[in-house]
Amino acid sequence: MAQVGSAQGPLPVKPNGGVALPPSPERIQEEFDAGVWYTISVWPDLILAIQNNWGGPNGADKRDWFTGALSSLFTDDPSTDADDVEFRLLDVMNADFDVNVQDDSEVEIAAAIVKLWKQTREGDFSGVEEARASWERRSRSGRGEVRFMQQRDGENEEVEWDSEDDEEEEDDDDDVEMGDAPSLVPVREKQEPEVDEDGFTKVVGRKKW
Repeated sequence: MAQVGSAQGPLPVKPNGGVALPPSPERIQEEFDAGVWYTISVWPDLILAIQNNWGGPNGADKRDWFTGALSSLFTDDPSTDADDVEFRLLDVMNADFDVNVQDDSEVEIAAAIVKLWKQTREGDFSGVEEARASWERRSRSGRGEVRFMQQRDGENEEVEWDSEDDEEEEDDDDDVEMGDAPSLVPVREKQEPEVDEDGFTKVVGRKKW
C-alpha cells in the first residue's frame, strides 16, 4: 500500500480531516516562472535598460523572454546553481540589452532565483508571494523608474543610476546627490582682470548665476 506523504514530511491535513494534495508539477512551474518574472522586473539594471530602449523598443517583450531563458536553465538541468544563473544573467543583459553589468547585482538576483526554485519544488510559494508583493509596491509607488546621470569624457561614457527602496526611504524632494557636474553643463568662464591705461588693475565684481 502506498504511503501518503513524502521525504519532506507528511502532507498537511485539512480541517475536515482530509489530506491536502500536493501542488501539481504544472502549478509548481507556473509559480516558479512568475517568481522569476517578478524578481527580474525589479532589478534596477534591467529597468534602466528597458526605460532607455538600450536593447531596442521591445524591451518589455525581451524581459518576458528573459524569464523563460532563466526558467529553462532549471528545467533542462535541475542542478543549476547560482553561478550558472549569474552567467546567464550577464550574458543576456550584454547580448540582448546592451548592458555590461558591473555592480555585482546579478549575484543577488541569481541567489533569489535559486531560492525560488528550491522553495517551489517543495510546494512552498511564499518566496513567489514576496517577489510579487515587492513588484506591486514599486508599481503602486511609481518607483519602478531608475534615474541616471550620463557623462562624456572624450570617447568614454559613464552611467550612474540610483534606485530607491520603497519601504526604507522617504520621498522628500527626490534629490539625487551627484559629484562633478556633467560636461553638458556649461563651465563658468574665468574672468580675466582688466587693466586701465595707467597700468592699474580694475576690480570687477563676480557675476551672479
